[in-house]
Amino acid sequence: MSLSAIRAPFFSLLLKTTELNGTTRWSLQPATTPSRRCVIVGTSVRSKNRRPLQKGRNPSIEAIQTVQALKRANIKKDQRLLDQVWESKLSRLLKLDLIAVLRELLRQNECELALKVFEDVRKEYWYKPRVSLYAEMITVLASNGLFEDVELLHSYLKAEHGLNPEIEGFNALFKTLISFNRTELAMECYHLMKEVGCEPDKSSFRIIITGLELNGETKFSAMVRQDAQMYYGECLEFLEEEEIVVSNN
Repeated sequence: MSLSAIRAPFFSLLLKTTELNGTTRWSLQPATTPSRRCVIVGTSVRSKNRRPLQKGRNPSIEAIQTVQALKRANIKKDQRLLDQVWESKLSRLLKLDLIAVLRELLRQNECELALKVFEDVRKEYWYKPRVSLYAEMITVLASNGLFEDVELLHSYLKAEHGLNPEIEGFNALFKTLISFNRTELAMECYHLMKEVGCEPDKSSFRIIITGLELNGETKFSAMVRQDAQMYYGECLEFLEEEEIVVSNN
């Protein structure tokens, strides 16, 4: 007996059987269809709701409401209302929200409120002094002509312990203090910079030396030039270069 098969369309096999006596029989058998694995690619709910990555942190609703409440109380000059906002809203904020409130007040030039919030920030157990935050605050205060408050913050900065060597923060301080002709404060920051182990770079020397010379402070400028020559040699060609500001946005 011999077997041969012809595939019928779509669904079956037509099987031919030849017997020993020569007779032929045909039979229809279901064709076996190879099993197919179904792979489902899904997207988790978490990935759908995930926010795009952002640089920094936007103020939360609580932080925005606190800023608005502080401004309303301050406009009314109502100390009782201001104390109430402080107790009911500001004192309950988490670290990131408290810093967000401080920066938002600075952005809106609410200097008096920003200083009060900063006083509270410095009392928190998690507080770590950052030169960049001081530079940000001093820049806003100086831009608003509040130079007594600038000197107050400068005294806070000198008294801080555990300052990190933030070169960008110190350079920002130099720019602000020299541009507002606060030479002595700028030089004190320069000495503080070296005390905390932060070595000045080319930008530091360029900002200080060119700024002091423009302000006619040749004595201080000559002293800083000597330091620059110790780092970069006698020829300070980089002082003639224009500083290129690269945006991180």
